[in-house]
Order: sequence, then structure tokens, then C-alpha cells
Amino acid sequence: QVQLVESGGASVQAGGSATLSCAASGHAYYCMGWFRQAPGKDREAVAAIDSDGGISYADSVKGRFTISRDNAKNTMSLQMNSLKPEDTAMYYCTADDLGSYYTCSYPHPLGARFRGQGVQVTVSS
Repeated sequence: QVQLVESGGASVQAGGSATLSCAASGHAYYCMGWFRQAPGKDREAVAAIDSDGGISYADSVKGRFTISRDNAKNTMSLQMNSLKPEDTAMYYCTADDLGSYYTCSYPHPLGARFRGQGVQVTVSS
């Protein structure tokens, strides 16, 4: 079991930056990631990282977002640059083992057993 707590939600102008953090207490899982959900839209896996450093990004954020992880502290961050209004959403931190997935990349963050309570990111034009 793990408890995930996100922080860093922000309201920023388009083109701005924000950093989300996720602190995990309890078991350290191999896969950690982020998904987001905007009102009226499906969930979208944003980024994922495994404890070996393997990383993947959704095409919509590639080149703008950077995911990182500190295994010793059991924490994860998402640095978001060049934010766009379409990045506006609730962002959720996830954690789990591989389970039935081959990798931690899409769609693992959407199927992870553990997630945080979410933080809001709002990008205004």
C-alpha cells in the first residue's frame, strides 16, 4: 500500500511554467506516473517513469514536460514548461507495480491501483 500526495497545483498564464510534486509514503512501486483529466474529457496519461529511470511522455506534452523521480525519497516531480490552455486539468500522481502491463508507459498510469487526490492546473490564455 502507498499513500500519494500531490502538491504544486497552479494557475498560470499560457507560456508559463509549473512544477508538480508527488510524495509517496509506504511501499515504493516500480512504476510512477501522472495522468490528467479535464472537465468533460477522458483521462489522459501524461508521463511515466520507472525506478530504473525509463521515461515516457504523451505526444501532447513531449518536449514541454519533464518527469523525474527520487527513488531514495520516494518522490516524483513533473516540470511543466510552455504551458497551454489545453493543459488545464486535474493532475493525478499514480504508482503501482507492472502487474499485467509490459511497461510503465501508456496506459499504465490510467490503470495503476494507487493514485493521489489530484491537483488543479489552470492555464489561461
